Amino acid sequence: MQQPSTTDAPWMLRALELAANGPEADPNPRVGCVLVGPDGTLVAEGWHRGAGTPHAEAAALAAAGERARGCTAYVTLEPCHHTGRTEPCSHALAAAGITRVMYAVPDPNASAAGGAAWLAEQGVSTEGGVLRTASEALNRTWLHLKRTGRPWVTWKLATTLDGRSAAADGTSQWITGPEARADVHEQRARCGAILIGTGTALNDNPRLTVRLPDGSLHERQPLRVVMGQRDLPSDARLFDDAAETLHLRTRSPREVLTALAAREIHHVWLEGGPTVAAAFMADGLVDEIVAYVAPVLLGRGRPSVSDLGITTIADALRLDPTDTRVVGHDIRITATLQETL
Repeated sequence: MQQPSTTDAPWMLRALELAANGPEADPNPRVGCVLVGPDGTLVAEGWHRGAGTPHAEAAALAAAGERARGCTAYVTLEPCHHTGRTEPCSHALAAAGITRVMYAVPDPNASAAGGAAWLAEQGVSTEGGVLRTASEALNRTWLHLKRTGRPWVTWKLATTLDGRSAAADGTSQWITGPEARADVHEQRARCGAILIGTGTALNDNPRLTVRLPDGSLHERQPLRVVMGQRDLPSDARLFDDAAETLHLRTRSPREVLTALAAREIHHVWLEGGPTVAAAFMADGLVDEIVAYVAPVLLGRGRPSVSDLGITTIADALRLDPTDTRVVGHDIRITATLQETL
């Protein structure tokens, strides 16, 4: 098998740049493809634009036409080997006369994997692992769903410096400033679903939509999900026509994630109150925390998370910060839970 050359990484980097153009919350992964001729020059490129559109390889091959023969294909995910709305990308690459395929990440989807092995059997040189870490980061939530069977969960909270999510009288608008609230809408747009509990739905009557800075609706809206057994009023804002709403009558975080996985949702934005957040934390189902910390003190009021059953500092849940930045007058901290030994 031919080993990657020093020229492979730059072409795969270009494929990653193309892949990033794809919709992040789409049920399908974001994939980019670059075709390079035998003389080392760019022939064509393409990326997957979302469910129902040609795969990245098909888009690049269509752009190349007969010029694809003899090319090397750089693809950020192993070419699929199943027949869906289109023929397998592995077959399309071989039929087009591609002589070498470099890919970043093996396809973890059992129904689509095997493209690299089949191409090798057809005499096409294949090699995986080029810029694998970067490619996995691009599709981390989709890969998480395929590898674990459940969506990636990001818990978002807005809190004061003293850990309060609402004042003693229950008021909570607005703990953070307008810049932080705008940032939340940008984060929501990257997810497949926004999740709250019936308590938040009844007390706050939120819309849970993604809005642009001018207040208009984003062209793509995540699924709005409410978990809990209490009834919701038919005139709740959640039931307007801005986006689909799903009411899951369960208190089990695992049941909720199973239902969302069945819908091919791979990233859940958890905005529920302290009780729902504690339930997900207790079940070990929070993968990431995005905390907006406001330079505000309340002294009293609702805590940002309910009882986690921790009674001693030795049992505290420790986090690994992955990003910290100032957003307006607030601080956004992104962190993952530390793995316990």
